[in-house]
Amino acid sequence: MEHAFPLKSSHGLDENLHEKQRKELLQSLESCGRLSVADLSDATDVERCKWLFWNLHENLEEIRQMEPTLQGRVTSMQLTVLDGSVLMGDGDALQKRLDLSCKWVLQLTYPGYQEEISHNIGDGWINLVIASNAPAYPVLHEGQKAYLDADHSMYPNQLFLDGWITDGVWQEMRPHFCNANPTCRTDVVLLDNVLFPVKKGFDFVSGPAGSIGVMNMEFRAFSHPTERRMTRRGEPRHRS
Repeated sequence: MEHAFPLKSSHGLDENLHEKQRKELLQSLESCGRLSVADLSDATDVERCKWLFWNLHENLEEIRQMEPTLQGRVTSMQLTVLDGSVLMGDGDALQKRLDLSCKWVLQLTYPGYQEEISHNIGDGWINLVIASNAPAYPVLHEGQKAYLDADHSMYPNQLFLDGWITDGVWQEMRPHFCNANPTCRTDVVLLDNVLFPVKKGFDFVSGPAGSIGVMNMEFRAFSHPTERRMTRRGEPRHRS
């Protein structure tokens, strides 16, 4: 029996629903997304966050000229270890999760300015599974390490990073996270060349509608504010 129109697979229906939800979300962010760069100084943290998400989806090439850098400045951490044998029947399976409370800061390079201009975009969380391979949750495509998501109706906890890191990264960074020295700071940094929007044409990216895909994460630990400033000034520009 022939059909008058082709039947869509459930996968295709899911893609269409995801794209519909993405477009609806971006429409709600558009008024903030179209703010000029000059207006960001007077905008609220929530408005700046909406500006970032809308522009990464709809204005990617233009915003890349400002070499965006997103930093999660870690303020507290919690490590959870679960005996995975209860769920998986494997006596050696440990489920490890690192939850980091942070302050998000967006840095942009402006024409005519030698250094970046920083904009606070609110508090939030970084939730990382510690595993040798990509976990089943959060759902990520091959080559994707995490995704950025935002609940724009919430404040101040409005921006979230969900993903995974290897145990080697955790072991390397653990002493810095646990350092009680008040002049010590640890950042999780997302550079322009590791951010990709969840958008038609970026098929490798997975995540909630409107979120931003992340291919890699950079961890930075600073032991003194002066050292931090000198290190930042000496870093090469990252252009895509």
